[in-house]
Amino acid sequence: MLNKQRAVGITKIMAGKLNGYRILILETREEAQFARLLTEQGAEVMQCPMFIIQDAPDTVPIEAWIARFIETPCDDLVLTTGEGVRRLLKLARRMNLEPAFIGALGTTRKYARGPKPGRALREIGLEPQATTEKPTSEGIAEMLSLLDLHGHRVGLQLYPEKDHSTLIGAISGQGAEVDAVEPYVYDARAADANILAAVDEMAQADADAPGADAGCGGKEASHQAEPRGRSSTKCHGRLNASDAVAVRHASQGLLS
Repeated sequence: MLNKQRAVGITKIMAGKLNGYRILILETREEAQFARLLTEQGAEVMQCPMFIIQDAPDTVPIEAWIARFIETPCDDLVLTTGEGVRRLLKLARRMNLEPAFIGALGTTRKYARGPKPGRALREIGLEPQATTEKPTSEGIAEMLSLLDLHGHRVGLQLYPEKDHSTLIGAISGQGAEVDAVEPYVYDARAADANILAAVDEMAQADADAPGADAGCGGKEASHQAEPRGRSSTKCHGRLNASDAVAVRHASQGLLS
């Protein structure tokens, strides 16, 4: 993922040099922030999410978690993403339990991993009791290590494609019972059509995309970082689903 410091550094380097460029962003998290920074430097931004967020396909354990939380609210609740908060509220609404769920949320101590969970809570009139200075799992563990959690039941909202065992172990190691829930998934295949359309548009000389020639699926490619109308990325041949996978994998290396 392209982090904030790296994004700011890139825009400082390119300050005043992006007028006339059209830039393809191959990521989702931090995408809005990076797009805004590039736009401020004069670029036209094409946003191409590399995955789509979907509700968890099996809602039974999540529904059980919500019902359990309403019946006996956790002593503490760790919220790792704003998306997770909103997905839980959406499912509680479908269960006709949203008011009860919000009421239960109001009775527990809430800890946010960075600012986004706090923003989601404020949408329903609630506030986190504390927000991590470092929006990482390590930051959560450090913050919770300052609390006495012995004998507490700690709710933990997880996010996909991350090994949370270290964080769960750290909380359990403080004598707490962890009650975890993962309310959504990342669906990379659902975004393949977006990826193919974006790379096809690049192939038609409509985008200046530094580093994006990795997305030509192994086909002959050439790229020069010059404004539109002078030079551009060119891919020869049509793109298919395997190319979308290649783009997704290549972008993970470019943006890590």
